[in-house]
Amino acid sequence: MTISIWRFSHLTLAISAALFITVASITGIILAFEPISNKINPYNVVDTQTISIAETIAALQNEYEETITINIDENDFVIANIITKEGKSETIYINPKTGKKVGDLIEKSPLFEFATNLHRSLFLKTTGRFIIGFVSFLLFLIAITGTILIVKRQGGFKKIFSKVVKEDFNQYYHIILGKWFLIPIAIITLTGIYLSLEKFSLLPKNKAIHEEITQNSPSSKLKPTEFEVFKTTKLSEITALEFPFSSDEEDYFNITTVNKEFAVHQFNGTIITQKKQGLVSLGSYYSLILHTGKGSIIWSLVLLLSCFAILFFIISGFSMTLKRRKSKTSIKNKFTKDKAEFIVLVGSETGSTFNFANAFYNALLKNDKKVFISTLNEYTTYKEAKNIIIFTATYGDGDAPINANKFIEISNKIKQQNILKFAVVGFGSKAYPEFCKFAILAHANLQIHENFTPTLPVYKIDNQSFKSFKIWVKQWSFNNQLVLNIHEEDIKKTSKENIDFKVLEKTNLNVDDTFLLKIKPSKKVKFVSGDLLSISLKNENKNRLYSVAKIDKSILLSIKKHEFGICSTYLNNLQLNENLSAHIQENKQFHFPKKATEGILIANGTGIAPFLGMIQKNKKKKIHLFWGGKTKESIKIYNDLINNALENKSLSTFKSVFSQEQQEKIYVQYILKNHAKLVVDVLKNGNVIMICGSIAMQKGVESELEKIVNTHLNTSLTEFINRGQIKTDCY
Repeated sequence: MTISIWRFSHLTLAISAALFITVASITGIILAFEPISNKINPYNVVDTQTISIAETIAALQNEYEETITINIDENDFVIANIITKEGKSETIYINPKTGKKVGDLIEKSPLFEFATNLHRSLFLKTTGRFIIGFVSFLLFLIAITGTILIVKRQGGFKKIFSKVVKEDFNQYYHIILGKWFLIPIAIITLTGIYLSLEKFSLLPKNKAIHEEITQNSPSSKLKPTEFEVFKTTKLSEITALEFPFSSDEEDYFNITTVNKEFAVHQFNGTIITQKKQGLVSLGSYYSLILHTGKGSIIWSLVLLLSCFAILFFIISGFSMTLKRRKSKTSIKNKFTKDKAEFIVLVGSETGSTFNFANAFYNALLKNDKKVFISTLNEYTTYKEAKNIIIFTATYGDGDAPINANKFIEISNKIKQQNILKFAVVGFGSKAYPEFCKFAILAHANLQIHENFTPTLPVYKIDNQSFKSFKIWVKQWSFNNQLVLNIHEEDIKKTSKENIDFKVLEKTNLNVDDTFLLKIKPSKKVKFVSGDLLSISLKNENKNRLYSVAKIDKSILLSIKKHEFGICSTYLNNLQLNENLSAHIQENKQFHFPKKATEGILIANGTGIAPFLGMIQKNKKKKIHLFWGGKTKESIKIYNDLINNALENKSLSTFKSVFSQEQQEKIYVQYILKNHAKLVVDVLKNGNVIMICGSIAMQKGVESELEKIVNTHLNTSLTEFINRGQIKTDCY
């Protein structure tokens, strides 16, 4: 089955049962408090595991005229139906050790009574009970189809509890809560179904009958407190004890446990007959306990949280559905498909890929180009098209998004009449093994068709990185002799508000016109080394991003002052104690992995900044820093931090090269040639190589890394990139 079938089933079931599930969940939340409120009553005064039936009977005989029944409820409260010495009949909670009354029976509150009736039958009696039972079955199917979707998204059952990439709030917590509450929800639904079947007498009948144990009873007469069975059986082992109504020898004590019933001779304590409870009866008992949470505060809390989770699933599920529909319906084309020169096709699961596609679409329009945008599933013929650009995410285990799952099939049937150039951009996360797989498949499929020529190799973007997207836009624009201006705010507007950062320290410009700026946020803000500081100056349409190093609780920036650089000049002119307005932008793709035990950090120029913070924080990991600059003077600005790190062993190795200190220019990638074994060991052991600095440096480093892994590991660097072992933040 395709992913779309499972999603369609999941959504259809959810829509059909949403109203009833909502009612059941809200009433379930209310009812979850009932066993909690009952349990906290002070009626469990003696541990029923420490006192025998005989002891309790003796206490009751001293205290009352007659005892009719003893019951132990789900809370381990002991209930006795007695006749007082004044001849009054009462049913009360007792202290099983003394027999004294400890309280009156708990009366069901009107709120719980109302919620119970609504939860069980919707006040529709038999019809309502049937509806609720059927809805329980639908909820079970919803849980199953949801689990299948999670499995497919994560790449198999073994990876169901692996990391989930947070791309969208609703989607992320829909999956997270779905994984953690699967078992409780399955229990709720299955027990609900079972209880409904029992109510409608659809379960097999218990055919067990009392088996005679003793035919000839001993002639000796004993007091009930002397019965061996009463002395050896603890109260915790029974649910009810019924006393004989008369002195007739065939009128017995009747003991009920969870799984058995006994008849005990009233004069000598001999077990006369017994009957085992059938599986159906046991199922009913435990279904009621598990469905209601009776007797357990912890399980009641689990049920409470599960009901809240179900409500969240309904809200988040419909929110995601509406978002997908909105993404589709929000497409408004200025030109028809047959008049457009550029065709933009989109495959998006959550709608985020549409944000990038729309920004690209609008940029082409600003260049006076005729553009048409639609989903991949709407692929058709295009009479005047010259260029097709595909933006697509990958879902789960390499599957296509729902609005792109028919593209390959359709494209194989449709033949374009004109010659078309094409480019494919994939969006995904390196945390998943099938990173951008569908983009690769879409690219390969078009490549084998007539009249299609790729302008660029398939391009993969990790975690919706705007930096990566901008690089691709630049490459594509160059190939098509266009200039496209796309800013980050064109894709998504940040909801983060700027805060003030106080200037603590600022160095003078060094020989490379580089300086260090240390700032501290005015209020508590969460950030780590590798995140970005976003600065928006007045009268400027775009944000400037700087990689941050977290030094203690402050931010350290390494900044290159450009002659005509507006932002770098502004930062260089800041004075001590002056405030800078900015905000932190999370950059998860460039955080040092927690599980890594060793890492190689490669940088040139100001790209060293985030690594300085990672090194300072390090306590146990082996970190090797390779850096390239122009001259030996270039490194002096960082010497104190590097030397301190080497002294306290937070930095294991530091190697540097300088491009202008000798006749032949030497760049940072040349260090790798002499440390090929280290590179191989780091990658083989599942650790990480991080690269930060210029694009030119990145290309040179990746080229050298490619040679090393080809030679020593007989594989491609792409394999390690897809595993997330190669992390880049270059500009």
